[in-house]
Amino acid sequence: MCKNTVETAAGKQAKLPIRERSEREEQRLSVFAAKSKDAKRKREEEECPIRTKFQRDRDRILHSKPFRRLKHKTQVYIAPTGDHYRTRMTHSLEVSQICRTIARGLQLNEDLIEAIALGHDVGHTPFGHVGEEALRKIIGHFEHNEQSIRIMNVLARDGLGLNLTGPVLDGILHHTGEGVPFTLEGQIVKTGDRIAYLCHDYDDALRAGLLVPRDLPGIVKKALGEKPSDMITTMVVDMIEASYEEKQIRQSTEVGSAMHEFRQFMFTRVYNSSALREERRKGQYIVQALFDYYSKDIEKLPENYLIWAEGNETQAVVDYISGLTDNYAIDLFTTLFIPR
Repeated sequence: MCKNTVETAAGKQAKLPIRERSEREEQRLSVFAAKSKDAKRKREEEECPIRTKFQRDRDRILHSKPFRRLKHKTQVYIAPTGDHYRTRMTHSLEVSQICRTIARGLQLNEDLIEAIALGHDVGHTPFGHVGEEALRKIIGHFEHNEQSIRIMNVLARDGLGLNLTGPVLDGILHHTGEGVPFTLEGQIVKTGDRIAYLCHDYDDALRAGLLVPRDLPGIVKKALGEKPSDMITTMVVDMIEASYEEKQIRQSTEVGSAMHEFRQFMFTRVYNSSALREERRKGQYIVQALFDYYSKDIEKLPENYLIWAEGNETQAVVDYISGLTDNYAIDLFTTLFIPR
């Protein structure tokens, strides 16, 4: 899409200083913001005349096959039939919106935020954390954030990778786990991701009848509110106020404690609930069965996966299975194991 020159209406080749204007970020962003012109790629490329590096990263993720597959990957409910339950794609879009609001309040780089937010969950397996746990039990170590990086660097674009900048990759890798992103934008996504999934999974749990508002712990109601939209607003405003002109992203003690209590509540009452236990078991069973099938007959895999894994058969099977959507995994299981 991007070349050194742009064709004008008169058919002339003209250089446009659009990207250069956009890169004057020091004039409109905080001194603590990441600047796109400072970002580096593993493989240097010719610059786009229109878009900054972070804008190009965002667009590459948005137009990629791994991102498109997120529309059929579980957030909480396996292969949900209702139209309004969240998927990994809607979750990623909601994370982007929440985090961009925080970034704007702090005068940080919204383009970097958007790229990290859209790409942070592309490494999720079918059936969400259920599939992640299944692969972890099988091979000993599997983390969706690490798989996201493998997708961005190796698997996307038919094995060429997306060649994203360092700050985007760092934010995706460290959006979960013990590590802390080195940019404030990445730190926003790390907390904003949690804000999004807690509030929206709570909203979906109300819709599914797993919870009613009176179930919320008192500390959560008092500090955050009862409606998902009120909760999001409270936590977003708190992050902006606590982090303004600071060198790291913070939450106030009150809101941070309430958010922790909210998370514990959601794990107990929703994510690990007995009501979803049987569906989780089925999802894990499918992942285990597919892994065993392809491991015993590696030739059944699409041949490119062995090439991309450089002959590592286990990695090739993991790459293939982790990339499946919920419905595709179920259909594949049916085709392979259920008599017609």
